[in-house]
Amino acid sequence: MPPPALVLFAVLAVQIGAGVATYLFPMVGADGAVALRLIFSASMLWLFRGKWSDVGWLRQAARQWHWLLIYGLCIAAMNYCFFKAIERIPLGVAVAIEFSGPLAVSAVMSRQLKHLCWVVLAATGILLLTPLSGAELDPVGILYALASGLGWGTFGLLSKRISDGLRGNDGLLIGMTIAALLMLPVLATVELDKLLNPTVLLIGLCVGLLSTAIPFTLEFEALKRLSSASYGILVSTEPAVAAVVGAVLLGEHIGTRGFVAVVCVVVAAVGVSYADVRSRRHKKLKVPPV
Repeated sequence: MPPPALVLFAVLAVQIGAGVATYLFPMVGADGAVALRLIFSASMLWLFRGKWSDVGWLRQAARQWHWLLIYGLCIAAMNYCFFKAIERIPLGVAVAIEFSGPLAVSAVMSRQLKHLCWVVLAATGILLLTPLSGAELDPVGILYALASGLGWGTFGLLSKRISDGLRGNDGLLIGMTIAALLMLPVLATVELDKLLNPTVLLIGLCVGLLSTAIPFTLEFEALKRLSSASYGILVSTEPAVAAVVGAVLLGEHIGTRGFVAVVCVVVAAVGVSYADVRSRRHKKLKVPPV
């Protein structure tokens, strides 16, 4: 399968996982659903890690335990806010608003005017979804989506710092495990008979597979043959994919205003990725030969 198709299937799996998770809301609530997602996702990462005899990564992790703790808190907060958002507003809208986080971080880090222009376009799209422009969406859901976007932006910054000290996905594995542990008190508030319901456990397992095991496997294979720039552009389609999944799987309709907003965010995300490619190429051309 071509690498771009692998990335798109990974994006589709993540959004289907989020859509399937909403079926848990009537049974265990959004709080219980996010707890199950993180617990099953962490379990999947441990299951597929391999190299159990290698303990050197534990020493590396101990050196930056404080960053890993913050990382775990960020993952827990990001997932919690996202699930609280899709409990109140359509999936495509929530993902579009959430994308504001990494886009804003990219603009701030680059300090280039062209990046700021793309962020303004994304902000325009998000503004179309707020009550200020007449949109009839739950304001609390919008705030939760914005908070999730802030968490996503922070997650990206922390991921880069942690990956410098831990190889592979070990940093994410530890961060996801911390996030899952933080969700245990939340899970304890769910009635035991509901939690042990086979349907709940099966859906939770499917969400873990769709949000972690399947996309990680597909993206890992794709990145062997795909540039990071192309990967970034393909991932930029996530809000559009979320809108389609929301319409097909959940029967959600975002209307013309929501469609325009999603298009603004997708175009802005592609623009930022393309601008990053051009910036890196320009820097390489300026490096004198050794």
